[in-house]
Amino acid sequence: MNAVLAPVRRLDAWLFVVLVALVVTSSLRYVLRHGLGTVGVLILLGAAALIVGYAVRPLLPQRTWIPAAWSVALAALVAALTIAAPSFAWCAVPVAFAVLRTLPYLWAVVCVSALVVVVTASWLRISPMLDPVVIAGPLGIALITVMSFRALDLEAKARAELIDRLVATQDDLAAEQRRVGALRERARLSRDIHDSIGQDLSSVYLLLQAADRGWTAEPATSHDNVRTAIDASRRGLEEIRHVIHDLSTEVESASLITAAELHQRLGDLREHSHGSAQVSLRIDGAPVPLSHRSSSALVATARGALANVQEHSGADRAMMTLTYTPDEVRLDIRDDGRGFDPQRARSTPGSSPNAIRRGLGLKGIRDRVVELGGGADVESEIGDGTTVSVWFPIGPAAQNEEN
Repeated sequence: MNAVLAPVRRLDAWLFVVLVALVVTSSLRYVLRHGLGTVGVLILLGAAALIVGYAVRPLLPQRTWIPAAWSVALAALVAALTIAAPSFAWCAVPVAFAVLRTLPYLWAVVCVSALVVVVTASWLRISPMLDPVVIAGPLGIALITVMSFRALDLEAKARAELIDRLVATQDDLAAEQRRVGALRERARLSRDIHDSIGQDLSSVYLLLQAADRGWTAEPATSHDNVRTAIDASRRGLEEIRHVIHDLSTEVESASLITAAELHQRLGDLREHSHGSAQVSLRIDGAPVPLSHRSSSALVATARGALANVQEHSGADRAMMTLTYTPDEVRLDIRDDGRGFDPQRARSTPGSSPNAIRRGLGLKGIRDRVVELGGGADVESEIGDGTTVSVWFPIGPAAQNEEN
């Protein structure tokens, strides 16, 4: 049941204190003026019942009809006491608060109006003459009280509704963040599989295909290709275990990888790059440790770019250049292959399957580094080779990027 005035714990305590003071004062006044007769005893019992009845309000079950019946009973008791002893009329004020707290608006107005009528009639009964103030005063106070509490109630309801909407919006935002996080994780897994396991499996396929074609004519070369394919499959298995480890273990993004370890991983890519292109590695600048995620992104970029070089470019040479500057670390992979048009490498109706796959790989490289706060660029022209570049801020520049 909706009440006019929202519950306030301090207000309950102060109203009870005021009611007790008014009841005790009115009882003493009556006893001092009229003595302790039969009527006096009944009035004192009614006063005690009023205090006890008001005190049990916190014990009443909520969301039932009992609080409403309780407030009506208190109002009736105050009315009876006021009729018997008009000095109890002041007790109607805290009881009116209780009525406003428990009854709906219209019923509260009716109940408070009835109390005002009883109070006014009781005061007129003991007045020697008709006093307009006795009539206007209680009516005006009751009207101002009800309208003020009505305004407070509407404001409280509007505030509660706003809070509910805010909570609902936060829940929706949290759900959307979880959905976006899941999509981002799926995209990251797709890139990792494409640039690691996918490239190793592609190498195994090409090596086994070459071994099958030359098995009779060039058995030694075919056996070498098979052994190389075995090595490639072993590295692919290690990459799978690495991906599973990253999924099952939380890796701190702030953990650092030494420059020597990064260089070793890039050197392994150079040595195990399968294809006709000769790959070289060059290190420029003063090496510094990098974060785990940045180092992994550099290695994944090099692996994906070299796979594109060996499978699509027809290049004779490819150069990996890792450059350290005070503000950033940069990796460039340059080949002297046939090149391509980056705009047409996307998935368009006129693109070849190789161009589509190459475009997807380059998009994965770009998405990975941008997600980590870095940058990526691809420069290529038909007949003039291709350069894939990625970079990450380091030192003060990295701190500014994080901020």
